Amino acid sequence: QVELVESGGGLVQPGGSLRLSCVVSGFSSDDHAIGWFRQAPGKEREGLSCISGSDGSTYYADSVKGRFTISGDNAKNTVYLQMNGLKPEDTAVYYCAADPLGQGGTFYSKRYYLEGNMDLWGKGTLVTVSS
Repeated sequence: QVELVESGGGLVQPGGSLRLSCVVSGFSSDDHAIGWFRQAPGKEREGLSCISGSDGSTYYADSVKGRFTISGDNAKNTVYLQMNGLKPEDTAVYYCAADPLGQGGTFYSKRYYLEGNMDLWGKGTLVTVSS
């Protein structure tokens, strides 16, 4: 069964940190791009970051660059999103998503992935940043 399952969300105070995990099953992470997205109430979905399972290349949205770090562990078929310096405006449901890499392991453009061109999606985990 092909599946992505997010975990690690919760309530955190402003300035705090959380690490989200995305465990994939039914396919191998090392031939996919895996990204993190979020959607806040009343707002459009926002692409945050993406990693190539082949060589670990990464992309970040300007809104999270320097605060969030994406990483992957292919042996565990897991991708992480370390979030530091959280702000109330980071409150959202966070989703991971996956898309097969192109021929020869091609990692497409930042725009391609962060616009949400992903085949597979998880159900999300809620992050609330509040005092």
